[in-house]
Amino acid sequence: MQNIRNIAIIAHVDHGKTTLVDKMLLAGHLFRNSKDEGELILDNNDLERERGITILSKNVSIDYKGTKINIIDTPGHSDFGGEVERVLNMADGCLLLVDAFEGPMPQTRFVLQKALQIGLKPIVVVNKVDKTSCRPEEVNELVFDLMCNLNATEDQLNFPTIYGSAKNGWMSTDWRKPTDNIIALLDCIIETIPAPTQLEGTPQMLITSLDYSSYTGRIAVGRVHRGTLKEGMNVSLVKRDRSIQKAKIKELHVFEGLGRKRTTEVSSGDICALVGIDGFEIGDTVCDFDNPEPLTPIKIDEPTMSMTFTINDSPFFGKEGKLVTSRHIQDRLMKELDKNLALRVGKGKDEKSWIVSGRGVLHLSVLIETMRREGYELQVGQPQVIFKEIDGKKYEPIEELTVNVPEEYSSKIIDMVTRRKGEMIMMTSAGSRVNLEFDMPSRGIIGLRTNILTASAGEAVMAHRFKEYQPYKGDIVRRSNGSIVAMEGGTVFAYALDKLQDRGKFFVFPQDEIYAGQVVGENVHEKDLVVNVTKSKKLTNMRASGADDKSHLIPPVQFSLEEALEYIKEDEYVEVTPKSMRMRKILLDENERKRAGK
Repeated sequence: MQNIRNIAIIAHVDHGKTTLVDKMLLAGHLFRNSKDEGELILDNNDLERERGITILSKNVSIDYKGTKINIIDTPGHSDFGGEVERVLNMADGCLLLVDAFEGPMPQTRFVLQKALQIGLKPIVVVNKVDKTSCRPEEVNELVFDLMCNLNATEDQLNFPTIYGSAKNGWMSTDWRKPTDNIIALLDCIIETIPAPTQLEGTPQMLITSLDYSSYTGRIAVGRVHRGTLKEGMNVSLVKRDRSIQKAKIKELHVFEGLGRKRTTEVSSGDICALVGIDGFEIGDTVCDFDNPEPLTPIKIDEPTMSMTFTINDSPFFGKEGKLVTSRHIQDRLMKELDKNLALRVGKGKDEKSWIVSGRGVLHLSVLIETMRREGYELQVGQPQVIFKEIDGKKYEPIEELTVNVPEEYSSKIIDMVTRRKGEMIMMTSAGSRVNLEFDMPSRGIIGLRTNILTASAGEAVMAHRFKEYQPYKGDIVRRSNGSIVAMEGGTVFAYALDKLQDRGKFFVFPQDEIYAGQVVGENVHEKDLVVNVTKSKKLTNMRASGADDKSHLIPPVQFSLEEALEYIKEDEYVEVTPKSMRMRKILLDENERKRAGK
């Protein structure tokens, strides 16, 4: 039986955890070629690379001095909370990675709290000490304070700290003495993190994540809790509702490097993948064939936000996507449920729509973006918060919002948040910047980011995480400006836009193709305005006495997917296709909208 250490890596978005894992892989001599360096090996899905965030947790392992270290990379965003919880169940300890300048951030707190509750032993890594104006010692103190706040035990508070720069590939116990390798960190892992306890007896394994292969179908991944699993063994699969299915392990794999290696048996403490077990869900237990003893299933956070997904029925449907029918979308959503734990899919108003619920706008927009890249066309409605009824009262989800802004903008931000029913809890100054903490209804956060960035000239850093359900806080004023709606379809002309510029901001470029009922801009006033942006200048052979004025157009506003979802009103959809994204009214015909309005 070899020596094993199971370790999860925790950090705020963009503090460098994926880079650190890459360096650990290099230290384990997985890459001989220098050309493999520089590319992030773990964030291998296009979306993760573009946004620089980790969405799915990954498993890799390295061999160091005869000890196998299983490394589990976790997402930092609290929107992917469903991912985090199940991953931590596989680890015995965690690396808490903190930026030497920013210090612990709200989302670090979210994952760290889960890790401390499970009883994992932390190692603190203060990263990016090569930055100017960094404050490593101060940050180390802040981490200690944070752990005290999260009720860590004496043993957890007695954590070792390693300083270094993952990007430059060095780690050391003293930040003033740079080294040229990360051996200090690897030694620390082997000394500090306990080896998994070997439990004898009948086999037990909790399925905490899954893999998919087009050849063998779904593969169950988890950590063997007790006993030994063997290839070809007959086992029982115990479901959440305590029903039992019989199954047989066809193949058994362990993680080695970036891939998997087939093996004949796996003992307690190691992480493995099982092929051949059908119909399992995450949180089920694989146990002994004759006398099954299940482990307690994982509790997963409830979704807090829902959206309507529907087929694309705009005049431009099917022009860019290949997968446009309701059957395509239904199958794709069902497939997503297999691996996306915090997602729920329910029936919509008719057969062509579904209510999809998740942990937040980011969680749902990542799903929409992935579908768009796979060639799907669909339309999405305004995100709605999920309310609950407790003892006859209406409750709504409350989030913990933190905003870090330069001091001169703080009053504007406080005013903006309190208008949306936010309650200020704390205000601390750090140099010329201020940290503001609020408790705020999730409803109020929808569409807030754009406004905060505008008010602070792009300087604000905003993060939020779900806290709890609290009694309903009353109505919140949403976007007050109306939309500018296209009267008829065709090609947009600069001449028409030029004449309408005093009516508001536009979202379309000259020469774009549009259809009637599409939202092409934002009105200055509250009501919706229907305009014709396809009017061209009539050319005649009459001489004009004055010279023609040239059109001076203000560049149109462009939205990202999340911004568009947060921007639209209740009677609007975002139409998403592989190449474009448009906003439109649900009822395209102007007369029908007037009738519905009455």
